[in-house]
Amino acid sequence: MPYMPWSDEFVLGIESIDKQHRWLVDTTNRLHDELESNRLDPAEIKEILEGLVDYTVNHFIAEEDLFNRYGYPAENAHRMRHDEFARHALELLLKFEKGASVSEDVLEFLQSWLVDHILKEDKAYVPFLKEKGIK
Repeated sequence: MPYMPWSDEFVLGIESIDKQHRWLVDTTNRLHDELESNRLDPAEIKEILEGLVDYTVNHFIAEEDLFNRYGYPAENAHRMRHDEFARHALELLLKFEKGASVSEDVLEFLQSWLVDHILKEDKAYVPFLKEKGIK
């Protein structure tokens, strides 16, 4: 069983966003699997962390573009949460590049943030965007 199983509870019904969320969950599981493996390849961990940082930023840009295009009223608050996460994820990557290890705390942070963000903050914008015809 994966560290962070995908759940229908995460589905927003906006195909592009759901696909991106699924990738983020799958990559969190990939990081878990790498940390639990006997080989613990630093290059693989770096690649996963870089992918998470890059993909997350692109995911946030996609969401924020929809907010801006359709005038989502809670855009600024949502953007601030994105910025917090992006800063933290980049900080983790930079610390790793300087020799810090990646621990279970990182996985717990990723899991907690993704679950909380998708189920609360992202679900909050779904009715607004669906009303605008976004699928």
